[in-house]
Formats: sequence, structure tokens, C-alpha cells
Amino acid sequence: MSVREAGKKGGDTVRDRYGSGFYEEIGRKGGKATRDRHGVEFYESIGQKGGKIVKEKYGPDFYEEIGHKGGQKVKKLIAEAKKRIAEEARERKR
Repeated sequence: MSVREAGKKGGDTVRDRYGSGFYEEIGRKGGKATRDRHGVEFYESIGQKGGKIVKEKYGPDFYEEIGHKGGQKVKKLIAEAKKRIAEEARERKR
């Protein structure tokens, strides 16, 4: 069994035992502990470093592209929600 397989097996066991929300809870606790230990500036710093690496790897146009995709997704979700609300209103009138 590889290290990766063993890690997945352990992760699956923890998920089955404690539920998927367990990871969210420990992530939140870990994030708070990191913020308390290193300050908000730490997150700003690592975010900037990550952004710089992504920009070097994919180029500045990458951000424009993913921003456009995100905007289109939001536009679609809003349209779907409005349609669903209109359909529910029509059903209530019947």
C-alpha cells in the first residue's frame, strides 16, 4: 500500500467515524490558531505569494479569464434562481 493510499484510507475512516463536517471544524480551528499565532498579515503575505506564482505560471490574462468565467457562472445562477422563484410563485397561485 502506498503512502497516498494509506492516507486516503485513514481519511475515509475519519470521515465515516466523525462525518464530513469534522474536517470543516478542524480546518476552522486550525485557521483561527494560525491567525492568532501569526496575525492577519500572514494570510495576506501567503495570498500575495500564491498570486504571484499563479501570475508567473499562467500570465496576467489568466485572472481576466477566470474572472469572466466566474461572472458568467454567477449570472447563470441568478437567472436560475429567478426562474425557480417565478415558477414557485405560479404554483402558489394555482
